[in-house]
Amino acid sequence: MSERYSLRIAKTAEKDLLDLQAKQYKQVASKILSLQGNPQPQDCKSLKGYEGGYRVDQGEYRILYTIDSLNQLIDVFRVGKRNDDEVYKNL
Repeated sequence: MSERYSLRIAKTAEKDLLDLQAKQYKQVASKILSLQGNPQPQDCKSLKGYEGGYRVDQGEYRILYTIDSLNQLIDVFRVGKRNDDEVYKNL
């Protein structure tokens, strides 16, 4: 088992999270925390056209993040509804 990764949540993702209902917030937050132990879970996909970017889904929400393996850092930069392309804006 490798070291746990540090987690950094960007202001944009923080704002996205605070907009969620309590139940969704809890689910998405726990999914984000689980990335510390496993930054690339089975259901994660690389972001096309975004170097080092990944996405992972939790319920109807999508979490976008980057992995810095060298510094063992996960940067969560967006959280949004899966069926809404808004989550990919301003990348």
